[in-house]
Amino acid sequence: MVSGKNSKAVRNARAAVVSHRSTPWGMIAAILVVVLFAGAIFGYYVVQNNAKQAKVDALAAFTPSATDKDPSTKIPGVITATYTGGQHVQPNQEVAYTHSPPFGGTHDGFWAACNGVVYPTAVRSENMVHALEHGSVWIAYNPDRITGAAVQTLAAKVQGQPYTLMSPYPGLDQPISLQSWGHQLKLSDVNDPRIDQFIQALRTNQYAYPEVGASCQALGPGQFDQDNPPPFKPAPPVSAINNTTVMPEIIAGAATGAVPDAGTGAGSTPATGTGTGG
Repeated sequence: MVSGKNSKAVRNARAAVVSHRSTPWGMIAAILVVVLFAGAIFGYYVVQNNAKQAKVDALAAFTPSATDKDPSTKIPGVITATYTGGQHVQPNQEVAYTHSPPFGGTHDGFWAACNGVVYPTAVRSENMVHALEHGSVWIAYNPDRITGAAVQTLAAKVQGQPYTLMSPYPGLDQPISLQSWGHQLKLSDVNDPRIDQFIQALRTNQYAYPEVGASCQALGPGQFDQDNPPPFKPAPPVSAINNTTVMPEIIAGAATGAVPDAGTGAGSTPATGTGTGG
């Protein structure tokens, strides 16, 4: 005969076993993992969105407006020059640029494609300058000093972005140089915030370039072939200007006699003749 004491002990033991088996610890753990994972994803997107908004807010001061036509004046290191637009040379002519890279003045009648194009090789400056006349920003870099991941960091600011282009520039005296029409900024660090400030202030800034609304689309073979662009050549010295194939850089008010633009906006075409500027 089982004693009451032993019977009670058996019942308690059985109840404990039943209670232990009824707690779904595995399901609870799985739910906790899902909740923690979802929380991590939500937190990541919150952080990312906050970072993006902070970037937008930081660049707001560099957005051009009727009351602040050139916000680049607030960016340390930017240099400027005033250039006459529409001064064209032929594809077989060179310009004796006084800045390296050039950022305005006489240029080829065919513009370099500039809708988010990252050129893997150096491109003829005369075509790149025409892209600046259409409102683009050109990121040039010294291929001996900017390589690998640093190139990709710069390329990410260009790829898929209208009125933006990038190319190596052999012999550049700084690792990086930014150009828009009449503006230049040289830098050493691909993470310098002034890169984004320059782009914000000057890309398609209607107050800062001659041919507002002009195209940046590729022209194609026979004009400017984006996939096979004319190669880079160092600018000839100013002393070579008397040569009929070497033309001066035209700064507003500093030279005359350049061949005028044969058209305006997207319809610009090379001027004819071989005078002092065309």
